Amino acid sequence: MPERSKDWLAQAERDLEVAQSVLKDGFYEWGCFISQQAAEKAVKGLFQYLHAEAWGHSLTKLLKQLPDSIRPSGELIKVAHRLDKYYILPRYPNGFDSGAPKDYFDLEDTEGAIQDAIQIIKFCQSKI
Repeated sequence: MPERSKDWLAQAERDLEVAQSVLKDGFYEWGCFISQQAAEKAVKGLFQYLHAEAWGHSLTKLLKQLPDSIRPSGELIKVAHRLDKYYILPRYPNGFDSGAPKDYFDLEDTEGAIQDAIQIIKFCQSKI
């Protein structure tokens, strides 16, 4: 399998741009989800660089599976844990008792998700 870490990182950065764009338009639930996706793609790019396979969507789990020599600090794991919450809930109404995801996410959520994604992307870039 060819090593394509740069492609994964390029798409992570593009996804981050999309998250920032939808933030401006008030699509907060999508900004949260896309931020999670940006971080996930960066982590999967790091796995590509290491010639390792990454399965699943949990950033927390993926980061904990990195080799000891590059596994991130507990603080970045907490960042990943926050972003993990944005994989399903922003997309599906049945994640809540009533209402649609658009009713539950706000500017602060999205700004935080974008900042969290930036931290993970920077971490991955620093290891590639």
